[in-house]
Amino acid sequence: MRRPVVMGNWKLNGSKAMVTELLNGLNTEVAAVEGVDIVIAPPALYIDQAAGLVKEGGNKLILGAQNTDIHNSGAFTGDVSPEMLKDLGASHIIIGHSERREYHEESDEFVAKKFAFLKENGLTPVLCIGESEAQNEAGETEAVVSRQIDAVINHCGIEAFNGAIIAYEPIWAIGTGKAATAEDAQRVHAFIRAHIAKHSKDVAEQVIIQYGGSVKPENALAYFQNPDIDGALVGGASLKADSFAAIAKAAAEAKA
Repeated sequence: MRRPVVMGNWKLNGSKAMVTELLNGLNTEVAAVEGVDIVIAPPALYIDQAAGLVKEGGNKLILGAQNTDIHNSGAFTGDVSPEMLKDLGASHIIIGHSERREYHEESDEFVAKKFAFLKENGLTPVLCIGESEAQNEAGETEAVVSRQIDAVINHCGIEAFNGAIIAYEPIWAIGTGKAATAEDAQRVHAFIRAHIAKHSKDVAEQVIIQYGGSVKPENALAYFQNPDIDGALVGGASLKADSFAAIAKAAAEAKA
């Protein structure tokens, strides 16, 4: 039985005061939630502060991060390594987010290198995949997500998806207020799982596949009630303790 994962991607948002307020509130809100892994991914500058607050709250939350480099040390100004993230207590690392792919021109192959390096360092990759609005309208969704997954398979082998997470985020639904219907999301998730199963049924059965894209308390349960949707990668709603906790509670309810 797959255990759902609800992860909050804070993106470029935060301050010391905001981190304290948000995590104190979240620690209280999720204290009684069971059956779901709840992960937060603050900006790198606030990971250490967040780690202390997570510990104070009883370690109900799991610490993550939004990106990584493909080196652990060296002359790579401005980058953050898996080794550093691990040292601070982060375990779940987002890679391949559409914003990184677009704004930093990260290719499928480069994302696959990040995936491999995170696995090498004993961390959990959260691989973001998804199509643009134009690709969706052209009926290219399956081709796009297949290509993004295959880049990892070709570089790392199918077994690398053991213990990893895939986050299907249609780009047209990220931060737009638009969202795929639960039925459409399930269809794509089922396709992703079937695509992986072509290589290994065992790997496909255990891999966590999240949905991301304007997930809110109002629509979360509809997503989580589908058999191939194993939680969510949450953006804006993760910046409010009550909203993010409500999504986590919906995942726990659906699992139960």
